[in-house]
Amino acid sequence: MKAVIDPAPLGGTVRVPSSKSRGHRSLICAALAEGTSVISRISPSDDLEATAESLRQLGASIKTGKEGDGLMRAVVRGGLRRTQPAVINCRESGSTLRLLIPLGLLQKEPVTWTGTGRLPERPLAPYGDLFKKKGIQWETETGGLPLTAAGRLLPGEYSLPGGVSSQFISGLLLALPLLQGQSRITVTSPPESAAYIAMTLETMDGCGVRAEPEGDRAWMIPGGQAYRPFRTELEGDWSQGAFWMAAGLLGQPVSCRGLSVSSVQADRAVTDIIRRMGGHIEETEEGVSAFPSHLRGTVIDGSQCPDIIPVLTVLGALAEGTTQIIRAGRLRLKECDRLHAMTEELKALGASVKETEDGMVIQGRPFLNGGQGKSWGDHRVAMSLAVASVKCRRPLVLEGAGSVSKSYPRFWEDFRKLGGIMKEEGMPWAESGD
Repeated sequence: MKAVIDPAPLGGTVRVPSSKSRGHRSLICAALAEGTSVISRISPSDDLEATAESLRQLGASIKTGKEGDGLMRAVVRGGLRRTQPAVINCRESGSTLRLLIPLGLLQKEPVTWTGTGRLPERPLAPYGDLFKKKGIQWETETGGLPLTAAGRLLPGEYSLPGGVSSQFISGLLLALPLLQGQSRITVTSPPESAAYIAMTLETMDGCGVRAEPEGDRAWMIPGGQAYRPFRTELEGDWSQGAFWMAAGLLGQPVSCRGLSVSSVQADRAVTDIIRRMGGHIEETEEGVSAFPSHLRGTVIDGSQCPDIIPVLTVLGALAEGTTQIIRAGRLRLKECDRLHAMTEELKALGASVKETEDGMVIQGRPFLNGGQGKSWGDHRVAMSLAVASVKCRRPLVLEGAGSVSKSYPRFWEDFRKLGGIMKEEGMPWAESGD
């Protein structure tokens, strides 16, 4: 999909999609529970569909139905009862793959894991190194996908470096309580994206499963535990709300409904970063509102909240002074190399950007030029460039605009509702507003 976006301020009220990170964890915990769980207010996305289908392949029953406002409900009958080898396609979802690999080892039959896009290239060595020591058969020619893993997960000691994705730690936390024996996870250096680990633990706790913290970098996990069924509504996704907050700072006031100000989501940090940049943000029980602001450059540490960095680079490109993105090297291992992609795309739009080993240095200016842009097949790059169009002097022609379906299929619909003007190339201009 190629979109032509006419520069226009965005403003109004939008209900942000449900948290994809919470959705993955809720589906997994429901699949592990003996009984029936109900998960409501799910915003459909390619990644959550990948997790649901993968859990079906592992033996869970998951039936989905429509709710109002384009949302879904999942009825999950848990208990993994797989008796045959499985081939599981995680599509492009790193969360699906890394959270589920340990679950595939709860049964002895082998699982072959596959994926599309850049997922086959994304690192799995932390699991491979651990599981081979536990006698797991780990077969991969490339170090990534396709991967065949066979054997039963064993309780015991598991040690991981903190600089790898927190999804490896979360995957172990989800699976180890089901084993008949005590386990311990130790992280040998400060963990990145620690808030995602907290979300995993919080979701487990809601199902009656616990992991006992031992300081800041270790957990003792009693064996023989059982997940209990539950009913829940998913909270809003702060990483998706960040796009609309950025639009409100650059255009007209935007209110993001459905965000919990007490959330443990890592991307909750966006409000603090925006305030450091001089942005006007107000939080209420209903969500967050962002208002047009004169922004100033700042230093942004990307180690704990990598998903919001792409849109924050847009704010940096339009802020007074210098913005530095630091400790964000893991963005190179996402759906694309997001540091390189955002550097190239912002430069193409007229921004002053220098790429560094683990970040970016951005010299802000009042407007961008517009012109040709591409998503690099990455949903967050596409949505970030859509926000940048608000401050472009001429239209933005965006290749790969359909990549938003990975996490936010209704993004362009909400973009138009907030006053955005875009068309698919060759089609009439879309009307703004309703």
